[in-house]
Amino acid sequence: MKLGRVVGTVTSTINAPAFDGRTLLLCDLLDPAGQRSGGYMIAVDSVGAGAGETVLILDEGNGARQVLAAPGAPIRTVVVGIVDEVTVEEAADAPADASTATKPRRPARRRR
Repeated sequence: MKLGRVVGTVTSTINAPAFDGRTLLLCDLLDPAGQRSGGYMIAVDSVGAGAGETVLILDEGNGARQVLAAPGAPIRTVVVGIVDEVTVEEAADAPADASTATKPRRPARRRR
């Protein structure tokens, strides 16, 4: 699993039928401190995430298809959670500037 921040959506007018009615999210990959680590992923949204939110990304095809109940779908990556907080435990030999990264949860939204 990976941490990401939703930066936008991807629209495709021609795609595999498994993507019909699903939202594709463009996510920057993050390090544990919440900083961009380089790279991005396009993931199917399964939780109603929105722009600016920190999300948990499952990047493993079979697991992604199980989450979406789509066994034969050409899907590899899915957003499976909206992250409330990331806590990084400071190791005894860690530098003094190691810290905890947090992001407040967005207000609850009604699911469609």
